[in-house]
Amino acid sequence: MTIFDFLLEPFDYVFMQRALAVTVIAAVVCAVLSCWLVLIGWSLMGDAVSHAVLPGVVLAYIVGAPFAVGAVIFGFLAVALIGAVRDTSRVKEDAAIGIVFTTLFALGLVLISVTPSQTDLSHIIFGNLLGLSHSDLIQVLVLGAITLVILVIKRRDFTLYAFDPTHAHAIGLNPRMLGAFLLGLLALTSVVALQAVGVVLVVAMLIIPGATAYLLTDRFGRMLILAPSISAVCAVVGLYASYYLDAASGGMVVLTQGAAFTLVYLFSPRHGLLVTRIKAVRRRKLAAA
Repeated sequence: MTIFDFLLEPFDYVFMQRALAVTVIAAVVCAVLSCWLVLIGWSLMGDAVSHAVLPGVVLAYIVGAPFAVGAVIFGFLAVALIGAVRDTSRVKEDAAIGIVFTTLFALGLVLISVTPSQTDLSHIIFGNLLGLSHSDLIQVLVLGAITLVILVIKRRDFTLYAFDPTHAHAIGLNPRMLGAFLLGLLALTSVVALQAVGVVLVVAMLIIPGATAYLLTDRFGRMLILAPSISAVCAVVGLYASYYLDAASGGMVVLTQGAAFTLVYLFSPRHGLLVTRIKAVRRRKLAAA
């Protein structure tokens, strides 16, 4: 087998072509959004919203509505419930997040178990990259394009909100509205990503790329380039690996992202663990001399 055969063989199949398109779109959109999630410190909130959309997606399927509608409704419902529990009880925010998202996720599992369907709704949980239809591809493309365009247009406002919400308010922006806007985009992005990796692994695609880029640069503009680039490469590599190893596609994509983060965590020129340790040893030697 030549290198060209190796690279082209998987894409002799239409389902692999669709899987590649959906995976790359989801990886890029999630990676761009993840830059703000990491800076704001919304990793746990991303976990909560991405899991809480499950019952909304199932209910949308039951009534024949677009998945995005149910996802956005339950994404905002989750945020509202978290705020209500936090503000009206002694329970702290992290505990409120855990209570709300696990309860809504469990509701989604129950709805799946009792909903008569000719399709296997468990694919919403674990993803179904190799079983995507043409309509699934169109939905991912449209939602991904909408989310990405909004993020690019509003990037300055979102960045100011992430770094200094007080200053954002002082110049006439509404931090609460910007936060709600980001949460809405988070819900939409969750729908895009769950088509690829399922609800369980969505949070990985929403956090790992931004965290990886954050270790590589101190400039946010570069983060917005590095994160989607790394994520797209990992998506392609993970898909190839899943084909030749006959492994779960969504799981391999996320595993590849985790491997990329590990390499950056260890060897990043600026913040890598081994690099900083070596620099510290050199400084001690120079001081001793």
